[in-house]
Amino acid sequence: MAKVYRRRWPGAGSPGLSRRDRAPCDYEAYLPDLLEGRSFLLDGTVAADVADAESAIARLNGEAASLLDTEALAMLLLRAESVASSWIEGLEVGGRRLLRAEAARALGQRSGDVIAEEVLGNIDAMTWAVESLAAADEVTVAGVLEAHRLLFRGTRLEDHGGRIREQQNWIGGSAYNPCTAAFVPPPPEFIESLLQDLCAFCNSDDLPAVNQAAIVHAQFETIHPFIDGNGRTGRALIHVILRRRNLAPRVLPPVSLVLATWSRAYVQGLTATRYRGVPSSSAARAGLNQWLGLFAAACGRSVEDALDFEDRVQKVQVRWRSQLGRVRAGSAAELLVERLPGAPVVTVRTAADLIDRSYQQTNEAIRRLEDAGILTRTTVGRRNRAFEARAILGAFNDLERQLASPQGNPRASPPSRRVPGRRPRSRRA
Repeated sequence: MAKVYRRRWPGAGSPGLSRRDRAPCDYEAYLPDLLEGRSFLLDGTVAADVADAESAIARLNGEAASLLDTEALAMLLLRAESVASSWIEGLEVGGRRLLRAEAARALGQRSGDVIAEEVLGNIDAMTWAVESLAAADEVTVAGVLEAHRLLFRGTRLEDHGGRIREQQNWIGGSAYNPCTAAFVPPPPEFIESLLQDLCAFCNSDDLPAVNQAAIVHAQFETIHPFIDGNGRTGRALIHVILRRRNLAPRVLPPVSLVLATWSRAYVQGLTATRYRGVPSSSAARAGLNQWLGLFAAACGRSVEDALDFEDRVQKVQVRWRSQLGRVRAGSAAELLVERLPGAPVVTVRTAADLIDRSYQQTNEAIRRLEDAGILTRTTVGRRNRAFEARAILGAFNDLERQLASPQGNPRASPPSRRVPGRRPRSRRA
């Protein structure tokens, strides 16, 4: 039975705080029901929404095969997902900044862009979780901790990575005490058992994958097991479930881009799942259905925009081939046209690794693409010569703008959050 624990905050002794921030208070920490063995009853309309969402994700994974390099589309969408998941936590970075930092890191250098590098950590964590945790025999607490460790690797919070909190945390209100918090997660002594239960639920297959992913995410956010990085880790678990259940074996829908746009409804949906009492109560059922309906809608919306993005990328590649003229099949130039959507900012060295061709062959191909207006010269890291495919960067920015629009049309419905500006344009691309 879900309940609260009434606790006493002793107050802080620092003279630098106001009396209100230093004062002791009583607060309530929430303890959710365990997931294993619970029944989840869906309203008819929500069940239909979930079925539609599952069909949409399956369609994305089926239709994405038409892209010459499905891996390129998957990687771009994974970056977009990581950018949005980080944005929800207050880390704002555009795709262009992120890709430049990524190119610098591929050269073994730091970009100097602290926020971009922290978002790269989110990509690392999400990539590892999707590729390793989803493929493991079982989702384990150790695996979740490893994803969290990767999230903070090389950042100012590295010492907290992969470590379950030993202190009470809270959401909203004062930064110094939980007295006015909007929500206080479970006390630290319950975290280990709650995570064990969560992982056991991840390993089941009794529910549709979309339902399971939504419930896992909501429960993880309620547990809030870490000092920081709970949202990003919890959203990575969404994709672990979708991949693990084989609903999204190739391409992951950028759900976080939609949830970031529907931020108020997102918070309200998570809050609605935090009932008190028994899970069979009308309040518990209503809250569950509110959240599942929202999550299913976010999945559907993200798929439609992802497919639209794929179509844009294909049109860019068709235009590139027209600009290049005749190229030999299997040549370095042809391979770059295929692979650039997944790596729109490259150096000669990283491009050579990308297409598995020699440095000289790749350099000649890049020169040809640059002459055709497909690539534009820039720098990354410590003045390293690099090249960016601005048409892909523009499509990536347009995807963010489209998903940030409540109605999916930035012209009719302006973005509800900060997004990149209009696409940068090269001479012809």
